[in-house]
Amino acid sequence: MEQWIEQLVTGLASPFLFLIIVVTLYTLGKGADWLVDEAVVLSTRWGMGKAVIGATIVSIGTTTPEAAVSVLSAIQGKPGLALGNAVGSIICDTGLILGLASLIAPLQFNRQLTSKLSNVQVGAGILLVVGCFPWTSPARVFTQGGTLSQLVGCGFIVLLGLYIWQSIRWAASITDEASENGQESEDEAANSFVILAKLIGSIAIIVISAQILIPSVSVIAQRIGVPKHIISATLVAFGTSLPELVTAITAVRRGHGELAVGNIIGADILNVLFVAGVSAAATPGGLQADGQFFQFLFPAMLFILIVFRCGIFVSGSQLKRPFGVVLVATWLAVTILSYILSIEMH
Repeated sequence: MEQWIEQLVTGLASPFLFLIIVVTLYTLGKGADWLVDEAVVLSTRWGMGKAVIGATIVSIGTTTPEAAVSVLSAIQGKPGLALGNAVGSIICDTGLILGLASLIAPLQFNRQLTSKLSNVQVGAGILLVVGCFPWTSPARVFTQGGTLSQLVGCGFIVLLGLYIWQSIRWAASITDEASENGQESEDEAANSFVILAKLIGSIAIIVISAQILIPSVSVIAQRIGVPKHIISATLVAFGTSLPELVTAITAVRRGHGELAVGNIIGADILNVLFVAGVSAAATPGGLQADGQFFQFLFPAMLFILIVFRCGIFVSGSQLKRPFGVVLVATWLAVTILSYILSIEMH
């Protein structure tokens, strides 16, 4: 779909492209508004808490396009791109997006539930590194790297189901005002189905808008003389995390920080279990993780996840602005270092 959209917008005149950019920016904003509203209503109706809705339904919706791109990349013989997409998204989501969200306003969250979800988040990152590690030839880890095998990918998909089931159990164990209202009537159950349909529709609007916006901006940037390598290093990389970004910022603006935190934690977990897992499971040879993953990308991913986990531990029930500065600074340091290393390697 992305290639088809890119071919379509390439043939359009610049005034039409500017119009498309304005319209998609508007639909991104409206889609995020509707998504946050429906997610809050659904969390109240089901008594699950905003963090769990954000970490499951919303995150699955916003990471599905990344999974589709990664699976296609793996099938087409580009397994490094599939794995790099997952790892890069974790670094961007946790450092940049969550950092920016907490700079806008302190993020409220349920410490007990968020702590459990954050443990799974760090555990998923460690599991990805362990799954890729070349246990038969550990001495060559920094030169030849390793492989996330098809069997391990299938195991990740099983763990994905367990994660969703366990998240719902954790939410049910926490007292919530909505859960004290008793069982739903048939009318309320029907209304819940409508709310869920609206939620899924809102996610679709955000995802489709992002897929149209990024190629349009990319074509305009090329026409005004921006180098291609700058475009690929900024717009394309930024585009895969755009749904999480607009959702998180909209949630914070509307006073639902717990939804933003849950969405990012869930997106990180799903980038491992869903994006990398399905991509590896769909490829007989698995996903190749070359030496650069173990030299830099995996350590950077684990570092930023541990920084966030420590922030949850010391923050009480709020992620405050100073910690947002720490997260964004960590993301900047990791990004700058990755560019320096890539230049030295080439």
